[in-house]
Amino acid sequence: MLLWLVELADRVQIFNLFRYITFRTGAALFTSATIVFLFGPAIIASLRVRQGKGQPIRADGPQTHFKKAGTPTMGGIMILAGIVGSSLLWADLSNIYVVATLLVTLGFGAIGFYDDYLKVTKQTDKGFSGKARLGLEFIIAGIATFFMMRAALSTGVTGSTLGSSVAFPFFKDLLLNLGIFFVLFGGFVIVAAGNAVNLTDGLDGLATVPVMISAASFGVIAYLAGNAVFANYLQIHFVPGTGELAVILGAVIGAGLGFLWFNAPPAAIFMGDTGSLALGGLIGTVAVATKHEIVMAIIGGLFVMETLSVIIQVASFKLTGKRVFLMAPIHHHFEKKGWTESQVVIRFWIIAVILALVGLSTLKLR
Repeated sequence: MLLWLVELADRVQIFNLFRYITFRTGAALFTSATIVFLFGPAIIASLRVRQGKGQPIRADGPQTHFKKAGTPTMGGIMILAGIVGSSLLWADLSNIYVVATLLVTLGFGAIGFYDDYLKVTKQTDKGFSGKARLGLEFIIAGIATFFMMRAALSTGVTGSTLGSSVAFPFFKDLLLNLGIFFVLFGGFVIVAAGNAVNLTDGLDGLATVPVMISAASFGVIAYLAGNAVFANYLQIHFVPGTGELAVILGAVIGAGLGFLWFNAPPAAIFMGDTGSLALGGLIGTVAVATKHEIVMAIIGGLFVMETLSVIIQVASFKLTGKRVFLMAPIHHHFEKKGWTESQVVIRFWIIAVILALVGLSTLKLR
Protein backbone atom coordinates (compact mmCIF):
# COMPACT_ATOMS: atom_id res chain seq x y z
CA MET A 1 0.00 0.00 0.00
CA LEU A 2 2.81 2.40 0.90
CA LEU A 3 4.82 1.37 -2.15
CA TRP A 4 3.19 4.16 -4.17
CA LEU A 5 5.27 6.64 -2.16
CA VAL A 6 8.19 5.68 -4.40
CA GLU A 7 6.56 7.91 -7.03
CA LEU A 8 7.30 10.89 -4.80
CA ALA A 9 11.00 10.02 -4.51
CA ASP A 10 11.98 12.66 -7.05
CA ARG A 11 10.54 15.38 -4.82
CA VAL A 12 11.11 13.81 -1.37
CA GLN A 13 14.32 11.79 -1.44
CA ILE A 14 13.60 9.78 1.69
CA PHE A 15 10.76 7.99 -0.12
CA ASN A 16 13.41 6.33 -2.27
CA LEU A 17 13.87 3.92 0.64
CA PHE A 18 10.56 2.32 -0.23
CA ARG A 19 12.14 0.87 -3.36
CA TYR A 20 14.29 -1.46 -1.30
CA ILE A 21 13.01 -4.83 -0.16
CA THR A 22 15.42 -4.84 2.78
CA PHE A 23 13.97 -1.58 4.13
CA ARG A 24 10.38 -2.72 3.72
CA THR A 25 11.20 -6.09 5.32
CA GLY A 26 12.56 -4.37 8.42
CA ALA A 27 9.59 -2.00 8.47
CA ALA A 28 7.18 -4.94 8.15
CA LEU A 29 8.87 -6.66 11.09
CA PHE A 30 8.51 -3.67 13.39
CA THR A 31 4.98 -2.90 12.20
CA SER A 32 3.68 -6.43 12.79
CA ALA A 33 5.32 -6.61 16.22
CA THR A 34 3.75 -3.27 17.14
CA ILE A 35 0.30 -4.41 16.01
CA VAL A 36 0.50 -7.54 18.17
CA PHE A 37 1.87 -5.65 21.19
CA LEU A 38 -0.81 -2.96 20.97
CA PHE A 39 -3.85 -5.10 20.29
CA GLY A 40 -2.74 -8.34 21.97
CA PRO A 41 -4.02 -7.58 25.49
CA ALA A 42 -7.47 -6.58 24.22
CA ILE A 43 -7.72 -9.68 22.01
CA ILE A 44 -6.67 -11.95 24.88
CA ALA A 45 -9.18 -10.35 27.25
CA SER A 46 -11.96 -10.71 24.70
CA LEU A 47 -11.14 -14.36 23.95
CA ARG A 48 -10.94 -15.18 27.66
CA VAL A 49 -14.44 -13.82 28.23
CA ARG A 50 -15.93 -15.45 25.14
CA GLN A 51 -14.32 -18.87 25.58
CA GLY A 52 -14.90 -19.41 29.28
CA LYS A 53 -13.11 -22.71 29.91
CA GLY A 54 -10.57 -22.03 27.18
CA GLN A 55 -8.79 -24.70 25.16
CA PRO A 56 -9.65 -28.29 26.16
CA ILE A 57 -6.76 -30.28 27.63
CA ARG A 58 -6.16 -33.85 26.42
CA ALA A 59 -7.15 -36.31 29.14
CA ASP A 60 -4.25 -38.63 28.23
CA GLY A 61 -1.70 -35.82 28.11
CA PRO A 62 1.10 -35.07 30.59
CA GLN A 63 -0.19 -34.24 34.06
CA THR A 64 1.59 -30.87 34.02
CA HIS A 65 -0.75 -29.68 31.26
CA PHE A 66 -3.85 -29.75 33.46
CA LYS A 67 -2.72 -26.57 35.21
CA LYS A 68 -3.13 -24.81 31.86
CA ALA A 69 -6.89 -25.39 31.87
CA GLY A 70 -8.78 -22.18 31.20
CA THR A 71 -6.12 -20.64 28.97
CA PRO A 72 -7.80 -19.13 25.90
CA THR A 73 -6.86 -20.28 22.41
CA MET A 74 -7.22 -18.75 18.90
CA GLY A 75 -4.23 -16.51 19.58
CA GLY A 76 -3.43 -16.96 15.92
CA ILE A 77 -5.83 -14.05 15.38
CA MET A 78 -3.15 -11.78 16.88
CA ILE A 79 -0.47 -13.24 14.63
CA LEU A 80 -2.60 -12.98 11.50
CA ALA A 81 -3.53 -9.40 12.32
CA GLY A 82 0.15 -8.52 12.56
CA ILE A 83 1.19 -10.38 9.40
CA VAL A 84 -1.69 -9.30 7.17
CA GLY A 85 -1.84 -5.72 8.44
CA SER A 86 1.89 -5.24 8.03
CA SER A 87 1.98 -6.97 4.62
CA LEU A 88 -0.82 -4.78 3.30
CA LEU A 89 1.21 -1.73 4.25
CA TRP A 90 4.67 -2.75 3.08
CA ALA A 91 4.43 -5.51 0.45
CA ASP A 92 3.78 -5.12 -3.28
CA LEU A 93 0.16 -6.24 -3.57
CA SER A 94 0.44 -6.56 -7.35
CA ASN A 95 2.95 -9.38 -6.90
CA ILE A 96 1.34 -12.80 -7.54
CA TYR A 97 3.56 -14.52 -4.99
CA VAL A 98 2.48 -12.07 -2.29
CA VAL A 99 -1.19 -12.56 -3.18
CA ALA A 100 -0.86 -16.38 -3.24
CA THR A 101 0.93 -16.43 0.11
CA LEU A 102 -1.66 -14.21 1.77
CA LEU A 103 -4.44 -16.35 0.23
CA VAL A 104 -3.02 -19.51 1.81
CA THR A 105 -2.32 -17.76 5.12
CA LEU A 106 -5.85 -16.41 5.46
CA GLY A 107 -7.47 -19.56 4.04
CA PHE A 108 -5.63 -21.90 6.39
CA GLY A 109 -6.18 -19.46 9.23
CA ALA A 110 -9.94 -19.57 8.60
CA ILE A 111 -9.93 -23.37 8.61
CA GLY A 112 -7.94 -23.39 11.84
CA PHE A 113 -10.28 -20.82 13.37
CA TYR A 114 -13.31 -23.00 12.65
CA ASP A 115 -11.49 -26.02 14.13
CA ASP A 116 -10.64 -24.05 17.29
CA TYR A 117 -14.20 -22.78 17.49
CA LEU A 118 -15.60 -26.31 17.46
CA LYS A 119 -13.14 -27.47 20.12
CA VAL A 120 -13.91 -24.56 22.44
CA THR A 121 -17.69 -24.62 22.05
CA LYS A 122 -17.93 -28.41 22.40
CA GLN A 123 -15.08 -28.64 24.95
CA THR A 124 -13.39 -31.50 23.14
CA ASP A 125 -10.01 -32.01 21.51
CA LYS A 126 -11.81 -33.27 18.39
CA GLY A 127 -12.64 -30.44 16.03
CA PHE A 128 -13.22 -30.17 12.30
CA SER A 129 -13.56 -33.42 10.30
CA GLY A 130 -10.06 -34.47 9.24
CA LYS A 131 -11.02 -35.37 5.68
CA ALA A 132 -13.04 -32.20 5.13
CA ARG A 133 -10.28 -30.06 6.57
CA LEU A 134 -7.60 -31.63 4.39
CA GLY A 135 -9.85 -31.31 1.35
CA LEU A 136 -10.31 -27.58 1.87
CA GLU A 137 -6.60 -27.13 2.51
CA PHE A 138 -5.71 -28.91 -0.73
CA ILE A 139 -8.14 -26.74 -2.71
CA ILE A 140 -6.63 -23.52 -1.32
CA ALA A 141 -3.05 -24.76 -1.69
CA GLY A 142 -3.72 -26.08 -5.20
CA ILE A 143 -5.13 -22.74 -6.38
CA ALA A 144 -2.14 -20.86 -4.95
CA THR A 145 0.31 -23.31 -6.53
CA PHE A 146 -1.36 -23.08 -9.92
CA PHE A 147 -1.07 -19.31 -10.10
CA MET A 148 2.51 -19.32 -8.80
CA MET A 149 3.41 -21.97 -11.37
CA ARG A 150 1.90 -19.90 -14.16
CA ALA A 151 3.76 -16.81 -12.95
CA ALA A 152 7.11 -18.64 -13.00
CA LEU A 153 6.40 -20.19 -16.40
CA SER A 154 5.46 -16.83 -17.91
CA THR A 155 8.79 -15.22 -17.06
CA GLY A 156 10.86 -17.63 -19.14
CA VAL A 157 13.99 -16.25 -17.47
CA THR A 158 15.52 -19.48 -16.25
CA GLY A 159 13.79 -21.93 -18.51
CA SER A 160 10.22 -22.45 -19.55
CA THR A 161 9.75 -25.47 -17.28
CA LEU A 162 11.01 -24.02 -13.98
CA GLY A 163 7.55 -23.15 -12.73
CA SER A 164 6.36 -26.74 -13.04
CA SER A 165 9.58 -28.38 -11.88
CA VAL A 166 11.04 -29.60 -8.59
CA ALA A 167 14.58 -28.33 -7.92
CA PHE A 168 17.07 -30.41 -5.96
CA PRO A 169 19.60 -29.00 -3.50
CA PHE A 170 23.31 -29.58 -4.17
CA PHE A 171 22.60 -29.80 -7.95
CA LYS A 172 22.46 -26.50 -9.83
CA ASP A 173 20.82 -27.85 -12.99
CA LEU A 174 18.82 -30.86 -11.79
CA LEU A 175 15.11 -30.28 -12.34
CA LEU A 176 12.22 -32.74 -12.39
CA ASN A 177 9.46 -31.37 -14.61
CA LEU A 178 6.07 -32.52 -13.31
CA GLY A 179 3.99 -30.48 -15.73
CA ILE A 180 0.46 -29.87 -14.51
CA PHE A 181 1.02 -32.44 -11.75
CA PHE A 182 3.20 -29.85 -10.02
CA VAL A 183 -0.08 -28.41 -8.73
CA LEU A 184 -0.59 -31.63 -6.75
CA PHE A 185 3.00 -31.65 -5.56
CA GLY A 186 2.96 -28.00 -4.51
CA GLY A 187 -0.41 -28.44 -2.85
CA PHE A 188 0.91 -31.43 -0.91
CA VAL A 189 3.97 -29.46 0.27
CA ILE A 190 1.85 -26.56 1.50
CA VAL A 191 -0.72 -28.78 3.25
CA ALA A 192 2.02 -30.92 4.81
CA ALA A 193 3.81 -27.82 6.10
CA GLY A 194 0.63 -26.44 7.61
CA ASN A 195 -0.24 -29.63 9.45
CA ALA A 196 3.36 -30.27 10.53
CA VAL A 197 3.49 -26.93 12.34
CA ASN A 198 0.04 -27.68 13.74
CA LEU A 199 1.31 -30.94 15.27
CA THR A 200 4.33 -29.16 16.74
CA ASP A 201 2.22 -26.56 18.52
CA GLY A 202 1.77 -28.45 21.77
CA LEU A 203 3.89 -26.56 24.31
CA ASP A 204 4.29 -22.88 25.17
CA GLY A 205 6.54 -21.32 22.54
CA LEU A 206 7.47 -24.64 20.95
CA ALA A 207 6.12 -23.83 17.48
CA THR A 208 6.51 -20.05 17.58
CA VAL A 209 10.30 -19.79 17.65
CA PRO A 210 10.99 -22.54 15.05
CA VAL A 211 8.49 -20.81 12.74
CA MET A 212 10.40 -17.54 13.22
CA ILE A 213 13.67 -19.35 12.48
CA SER A 214 12.17 -20.85 9.33
CA ALA A 215 10.78 -17.45 8.34
CA ALA A 216 14.20 -15.83 8.74
CA SER A 217 15.84 -18.60 6.71
CA PHE A 218 13.30 -18.38 3.91
CA GLY A 219 13.46 -14.60 4.03
CA VAL A 220 17.12 -14.93 3.02
CA ILE A 221 16.28 -17.55 0.38
CA ALA A 222 13.42 -15.50 -1.09
CA TYR A 223 15.57 -12.38 -1.32
CA LEU A 224 18.42 -14.26 -3.00
CA ALA A 225 16.19 -16.25 -5.38
CA GLY A 226 14.43 -13.08 -6.44
CA ASN A 227 17.68 -11.25 -7.21
CA ALA A 228 19.31 -12.17 -10.54
CA VAL A 229 22.83 -11.21 -9.42
CA PHE A 230 22.78 -13.16 -6.17
CA ALA A 231 20.97 -16.12 -7.72
CA ASN A 232 23.56 -16.34 -10.48
CA TYR A 233 26.45 -16.07 -8.00
CA LEU A 234 25.06 -18.82 -5.78
CA GLN A 235 23.90 -20.84 -8.81
CA ILE A 236 20.39 -21.19 -7.46
CA HIS A 237 17.31 -20.80 -9.64
CA PHE A 238 16.29 -17.21 -10.26
CA VAL A 239 12.54 -16.75 -9.74
CA PRO A 240 11.63 -13.12 -10.53
CA GLY A 241 9.29 -11.55 -8.00
CA THR A 242 9.93 -13.90 -5.08
CA GLY A 243 12.18 -11.38 -3.36
CA GLU A 244 9.02 -9.55 -2.32
CA LEU A 245 8.14 -12.52 -0.08
CA ALA A 246 10.92 -11.41 2.27
CA VAL A 247 8.61 -8.58 3.34
CA ILE A 248 5.90 -11.02 4.42
CA LEU A 249 8.44 -13.20 6.20
CA GLY A 250 9.71 -10.15 8.04
CA ALA A 251 6.13 -9.59 9.18
CA VAL A 252 6.01 -13.21 10.39
CA ILE A 253 9.10 -12.67 12.55
CA GLY A 254 7.67 -9.48 14.03
CA ALA A 255 4.28 -11.06 14.75
CA GLY A 256 6.05 -14.06 16.26
CA LEU A 257 8.07 -11.86 18.59
CA GLY A 258 4.94 -10.03 19.66
CA PHE A 259 3.00 -13.23 20.23
CA LEU A 260 5.88 -14.85 22.13
CA TRP A 261 5.62 -12.06 24.68
CA PHE A 262 2.17 -13.34 25.63
CA ASN A 263 2.83 -17.03 24.87
CA ALA A 264 5.96 -17.33 27.03
CA PRO A 265 5.48 -19.77 29.95
CA PRO A 266 3.07 -19.60 31.62
CA ALA A 267 1.19 -18.77 28.44
CA ALA A 268 -1.57 -16.18 28.60
CA ILE A 269 -2.89 -17.52 25.30
CA PHE A 270 -2.34 -20.38 22.83
CA MET A 271 -2.09 -19.75 19.10
CA GLY A 272 -4.34 -22.72 18.34
CA ASP A 273 -4.95 -24.12 14.88
CA THR A 274 -5.81 -20.58 13.79
CA GLY A 275 -2.15 -19.66 13.99
CA SER A 276 -0.27 -22.92 13.48
CA LEU A 277 -2.07 -23.95 10.27
CA ALA A 278 -1.72 -20.45 8.82
CA LEU A 279 1.98 -20.14 9.66
CA GLY A 280 2.84 -23.59 8.34
CA GLY A 281 0.91 -22.94 5.15
CA LEU A 282 2.70 -19.63 4.71
CA ILE A 283 6.16 -21.20 5.03
CA GLY A 284 5.16 -24.01 2.66
CA THR A 285 3.91 -21.52 0.07
CA VAL A 286 7.18 -19.59 0.15
CA ALA A 287 9.10 -22.85 -0.28
CA VAL A 288 7.05 -23.70 -3.38
CA ALA A 289 7.40 -20.19 -4.81
CA THR A 290 11.20 -20.12 -4.39
CA LYS A 291 11.68 -23.70 -5.65
CA HIS A 292 13.11 -24.82 -2.30
CA GLU A 293 10.52 -27.42 -1.34
CA ILE A 294 13.12 -30.07 -0.48
CA VAL A 295 15.26 -27.58 1.44
CA MET A 296 12.18 -26.79 3.53
CA ALA A 297 12.27 -30.38 4.81
CA ILE A 298 15.74 -29.60 6.17
CA ILE A 299 15.10 -26.11 7.54
CA GLY A 300 11.79 -27.29 8.98
CA GLY A 301 13.24 -30.62 10.04
CA LEU A 302 11.83 -30.19 13.54
CA PHE A 303 8.31 -30.10 12.09
CA VAL A 304 9.13 -33.16 9.96
CA MET A 305 10.34 -35.00 13.07
CA GLU A 306 7.13 -34.20 14.93
CA THR A 307 4.99 -35.38 12.01
CA LEU A 308 6.96 -38.60 11.51
CA SER A 309 6.60 -39.43 15.20
CA VAL A 310 2.80 -39.34 14.83
CA ILE A 311 2.86 -41.40 11.62
CA ILE A 312 5.17 -44.00 13.18
CA GLN A 313 3.09 -44.16 16.35
CA VAL A 314 -0.19 -44.69 14.50
CA ALA A 315 1.27 -47.21 12.04
CA SER A 316 2.97 -49.21 14.78
CA PHE A 317 -0.16 -49.38 16.92
CA LYS A 318 -2.36 -50.43 14.01
CA LEU A 319 0.07 -53.08 12.77
CA THR A 320 1.44 -54.47 16.03
CA GLY A 321 -0.76 -53.09 18.78
CA LYS A 322 2.34 -51.53 20.35
CA ARG A 323 3.43 -47.91 20.66
CA VAL A 324 6.93 -46.77 19.76
CA PHE A 325 6.72 -43.57 21.81
CA LEU A 326 5.24 -43.00 25.24
CA MET A 327 3.06 -40.38 23.57
CA ALA A 328 3.00 -38.64 20.19
CA PRO A 329 3.89 -36.08 18.92
CA ILE A 330 7.43 -36.65 20.11
CA HIS A 331 7.62 -33.60 22.38
CA HIS A 332 5.07 -35.31 24.64
CA HIS A 333 7.25 -38.45 24.64
CA PHE A 334 10.08 -36.51 26.24
CA GLU A 335 7.70 -34.94 28.74
CA LYS A 336 6.58 -38.44 29.73
CA LYS A 337 10.24 -39.39 30.17
CA GLY A 338 10.65 -36.64 32.76
CA TRP A 339 11.88 -33.63 30.79
CA THR A 340 10.39 -30.37 31.99
CA GLU A 341 8.43 -28.33 29.48
CA SER A 342 11.15 -25.68 29.32
CA GLN A 343 13.80 -28.36 28.65
CA VAL A 344 11.80 -29.77 25.75
CA VAL A 345 11.08 -26.36 24.26
CA ILE A 346 14.61 -24.93 24.49
CA ARG A 347 16.27 -28.12 23.25
CA PHE A 348 13.89 -28.27 20.31
CA TRP A 349 14.70 -24.62 19.56
CA ILE A 350 18.37 -25.55 19.44
CA ILE A 351 17.59 -28.35 16.97
CA ALA A 352 15.62 -25.89 14.84
CA VAL A 353 18.56 -23.47 14.70
CA ILE A 354 21.02 -26.21 13.70
CA LEU A 355 18.71 -27.52 10.97
CA ALA A 356 18.15 -24.00 9.63
CA LEU A 357 21.91 -23.49 9.33
CA VAL A 358 22.25 -26.83 7.53
CA GLY A 359 19.44 -25.87 5.17
CA LEU A 360 20.99 -22.49 4.39
CA SER A 361 24.32 -24.14 3.67
CA THR A 362 22.73 -25.82 0.65
CA LEU A 363 22.65 -22.41 -1.06
CA LYS A 364 26.40 -22.57 -1.66
CA LEU A 365 26.98 -26.32 -1.86
CA ARG A 366 26.26 -26.73 -5.58
